[in-house]
Amino acid sequence: MELYFSPLACSLATRIALYEADAKADYIQVNTKLKQLHDGTDFYPINALGQVPVLRTDDGDLLTENTAILPYVADLFPQAALAPADRLQRARMQQWLGFISTELHKALFVPLLDPHASEPVKTYARNKAGLRLGHLQTHLADREFLLDRFSVADAYLFTVLNWASHGGIDLAQWPRVKEYYGRQLQRPSIAQALTEELALFRAKS
Repeated sequence: MELYFSPLACSLATRIALYEADAKADYIQVNTKLKQLHDGTDFYPINALGQVPVLRTDDGDLLTENTAILPYVADLFPQAALAPADRLQRARMQQWLGFISTELHKALFVPLLDPHASEPVKTYARNKAGLRLGHLQTHLADREFLLDRFSVADAYLFTVLNWASHGGIDLAQWPRVKEYYGRQLQRPSIAQALTEELALFRAKS
């Protein structure tokens, strides 16, 4: 199994999930600006959109999109209990993956982190933060995780919250969200994945 990733990008969520499952995988770094692999190979034949993450399965199939890859990893390693078995709770997990992908990742953080986005676009995105992070604040008021226990949805949520300070979002405005982020930082799989990718990010900067 191979994970095509870029340091501190959304592919970090899959690395976290794989570490949680104690899974064996090769991690192949992608330069998402040049759309090349670390050795200069063209990345487009692997993903026509030139985006990470991409997961190559042991059978050679390629999967893209966090909302597809993360549940696949959870199902591949059921002993890690990264997704609920209950049908309704599984749907709740998919609901959160959809929320994180559309409302936080794409609607909020992509414009804020895009150096080419205009200031009106950034302001428009920033104005969305209150409602979306407020929703998380309410949900996390009496919860340690998004569901009853850590799941791949938490791996994805941590990954996008990790961009907050770089996007000019102060999580202190939503103390439960900030506390949640701080708790996840202490999780061994997250601490390891973040430390490793931070080193790679600094090395390429």
